[in-house]
Amino acid sequence: MSIPTGASAAVLQPSEPIPADAVSVEGPNFEKNLSLQDFIASYERIGFQANSLGRAIEIVNKMRKWRLSDDPVADDESEDFKSPEVRSQVKCNVFLGYTSNLISSGLREVILHLVKHKHISAIVTTAGGIEEDFIKCLGKTYLADFNLDGADLRRKGMNRIGNLIVPNDNYCKFEDWLTPILDAMLVEQKETGEVWSPSSFIRRLGKAINNEESVYYWAYKNDIPVFCPALTDGSIGDMIYFHSFRNPGLIIDIVRDIRDLNEHSRKSRKAGMIILGGGVCKHQIANAMLIRNGADFSVYINTGQEFDGSDSGARPDEAISWGKIRAGSESVKVFADATLAFPLLVAATFARDMEQQ
Repeated sequence: MSIPTGASAAVLQPSEPIPADAVSVEGPNFEKNLSLQDFIASYERIGFQANSLGRAIEIVNKMRKWRLSDDPVADDESEDFKSPEVRSQVKCNVFLGYTSNLISSGLREVILHLVKHKHISAIVTTAGGIEEDFIKCLGKTYLADFNLDGADLRRKGMNRIGNLIVPNDNYCKFEDWLTPILDAMLVEQKETGEVWSPSSFIRRLGKAINNEESVYYWAYKNDIPVFCPALTDGSIGDMIYFHSFRNPGLIIDIVRDIRDLNEHSRKSRKAGMIILGGGVCKHQIANAMLIRNGADFSVYINTGQEFDGSDSGARPDEAISWGKIRAGSESVKVFADATLAFPLLVAATFARDMEQQ
């Protein structure tokens, strides 16, 4: 009996020729003595999100490598940027955004490395992303469990962030540290007539903490601006609220910061964004990129999905439609928890500079 013709044709459909540049799937070979860099490089051919992480590493390394001297001198180029020597020193400005929980986690130390060694040009984060850094200088955050009982923790004065615990005493220590600084800032405001912005506020705290374990101490030392559009959405906001009763009058001007952030983007000869998580930090950087008709390099790492229409879950292609990522530029979204993916990315990019020292 012969095989039915229709069934045979359906199952044994012939393939078109594979393109010559097609890359085959292959995982890491543990039969070999793989270095860390060899292991991470193997992600490029594993597939799925490992493949996306490999692409993110490639894009970040291109951000790091680019110099203005890579591009031809335009007819209307400023005299300041025509010299080959000057052009070889102009780098891509890297804008880093992250949510507050990542400073609560051990990614704080990864971010600190980037700031300490001047790998980034500007930061955008949330209120928690500011205060948790300073709070960690005053008291520890501890590993715990996602399934701890909330009511029991509340009775014990323990605050849960995922599977981390922050004793509420840490926030009391933070108030004791911050209140006299707020008093001093108000005095300076009255004496000089100049109000504060969120970034100058954060810079002042970075100076005051005077602790090399702080991300914002290094941002202060290296003159890296830190923008926080939602500065009052957290413990800092609680302290400013209390202070407004005890010693009213402190003014924090968000208009100055939106101008500074947008101008920093506009004046960048090349701009890259690395955004961990979603929400304010993601959109504020992307919107600043709109001022220059889009970012040149873009890496998103988050677990958000686009199906609810949120900006947090949106893929890079949506930002291209708004002019926030330049059409034809290099971009990728890694669908992953940043605590898993970002240390690997940094190990394969920025941290490689340490191997040469």
